[in-house]
Amino acid sequence: MKFARIGTPGQERPVVHDGAGWHDLSPLTADVDGAFLATDGVTRARAALAAGTLAAVETEGVRFGSPVARPSAIVCVGMNYAAHAAESGSAPPEAPVIFLKTPNTIAGPYDAVTIPRGSSTTDWEVELAVVIGRRASYLDSPEQARDVIAGYAVANDLSERTWQLEESGGQWSKGKCAPGFTPFGPWLVTPDEADGADLAGLRLRSWVNGEPRQDSTTADLIFGVDVLVHTLSQYLVLEPGDVLLTGTPEGVALSGRFPYLRPGDVVETEIEGLGRQRQEYVAWAAESGARA
Repeated sequence: MKFARIGTPGQERPVVHDGAGWHDLSPLTADVDGAFLATDGVTRARAALAAGTLAAVETEGVRFGSPVARPSAIVCVGMNYAAHAAESGSAPPEAPVIFLKTPNTIAGPYDAVTIPRGSSTTDWEVELAVVIGRRASYLDSPEQARDVIAGYAVANDLSERTWQLEESGGQWSKGKCAPGFTPFGPWLVTPDEADGADLAGLRLRSWVNGEPRQDSTTADLIFGVDVLVHTLSQYLVLEPGDVLLTGTPEGVALSGRFPYLRPGDVVETEIEGLGRQRQEYVAWAAESGARA
């Protein structure tokens, strides 16, 4: 199954896809959020679809928002693809490198993105996102991770590299938390539909203005999804609806091979089986602090 949220910002309604079409999820929940996931929402949605009690929904021309309402936390992993660590000039980490993004960075997969005021080094990063479905604390083993995962999605972990690396004070979040800096979706894909052999081999790609940038697979991950969820649970509590970004492959502007983003650029990101995003990048508007 796939879950999504459609409608104007702040007015999204939940929908579910059964393989044939989209259906209104409103009879079961007001939103796709942590509370829905924690109360066995996936199983309840599957039963309602089987019973034929969810009305069909037309999504043509309708905005898709983030497939999960604002999480309590966005936990990110840095330098988790071997080739990306190399292009960043770093040795592969011996333990997961963790940083946080603020929840208000979450945006829809097709929403325009404002380049922050004063930024000249805004960068793209296609990433496999993991959504937590059950509270995870002190998991005993990586094998237990799958029991707490609600599903997977595409994310773009946008970064302002100067703020991240030169003005960071040693912590990356300064360059990660501008509004709209986590385009997310278009949908949440449940594990039964998305899981491969330990998610190995999923293809991740990105394009800028139609030109290829990143093209890799999850086979290049240094720390796999199960290891990441288990490791994180030793240091913090992952709540239902929280989002884990698992790292980006090589092919970003930080490598020096490509220019950073400018107003008018269009970025597309895609993960095999999980969908495709598209964002136009716009200038910051001084008079309003909003998108131009």
